[in-house]
Amino acid sequence: MKIGIISDTHDNIQNIKKVIQKLKEERVEAVIHCGDFCAPFSVALLKELGVPVHAVFGNVDGDKVKLLERKPQNVIIHGEFGEIKLDNRKIAFVHYPEIAKALAIGNKYGLVCYGHKHISIIEKISNTIFVNPGEVTNFLGKSSYTIYDTIKNTIQIKHLMKK
Repeated sequence: MKIGIISDTHDNIQNIKKVIQKLKEERVEAVIHCGDFCAPFSVALLKELGVPVHAVFGNVDGDKVKLLERKPQNVIIHGEFGEIKLDNRKIAFVHYPEIAKALAIGNKYGLVCYGHKHISIIEKISNTIFVNPGEVTNFLGKSSYTIYDTIKNTIQIKHLMKK
């Protein structure tokens, strides 16, 4: 199973649409969003993925009530902390790196994802893959996302190309 991991979309409609297209091309069966949608219209765009999207709130997700009201049916917002099991892989996701690192050190999950830093990072902490997919928005100029393969237990950083 392929899982797309994104974060920090920050209302960048153009890049959100690009990452949706890339994830569809990758044929992902689920997506994890590690927070910072910003406005409710950003979360609504994720309907186009057509697969379950598991998400958490980030620090700039101000109107959480509106985000919850306007989210499409395929989007599940878990609050501040998400924990799921997909294809027999235990996965945790949060927005903040400090919390994510503690989760990874605990060695309870095969994959721990986080956002906030806007920089794509993949590390191995004990038996846990520890990943920040980077930013979908273009704040630091390196828009990225990651693809996790549950069967191979591998993860790859992918970049959005400017057209």
